[in-house]
Amino acid sequence: MATAKNTICIWYDKDAEAAARFYAGLFPDSAVTAVHRAPSDYPMGKAGDVLTVSFTVAGIPCIGLNGGPMFQHSEAFSFQIATDDQEETDRYWDAIIGNGGKPSACGWCKDRWGISWQITPRALTDAMMAGGAEAKRAFDAMMEMTKIDIAAIEAARRG
Repeated sequence: MATAKNTICIWYDKDAEAAARFYAGLFPDSAVTAVHRAPSDYPMGKAGDVLTVSFTVAGIPCIGLNGGPMFQHSEAFSFQIATDDQEETDRYWDAIIGNGGKPSACGWCKDRWGISWQITPRALTDAMMAGGAEAKRAFDAMMEMTKIDIAAIEAARRG
């Protein structure tokens, strides 16, 4: 298998493999493609420890690096997952939160490893792209939400 030209590298303390397997089990077009073990001791681990994990999340190639606790994640990086309906929105949101994650505002949440996710219904994106008063009403409704409620977005869009 050829290495992608551009791959997202995500730094984990020590649980890159667990995170990758969680994502692969949750999102379509996702998989763990390789687990690489350290060939010798290194500052944060021993020979044989999982060093990197190659995986895809919704078709995006990633590498998880078990680098230790010195770097923390922030909302400056997030995965944005477009959803088609409330059932799909709820499934992803509930899985991330239910696996030790934390909810945030406006469709954002964090998984148990500190990675930020935007679970974004296409209905919200469509409303924002409509522009004008319609977009403002949808935006104002979204600003009051944690998980996005599609019915509320559509009602706000209609006025």
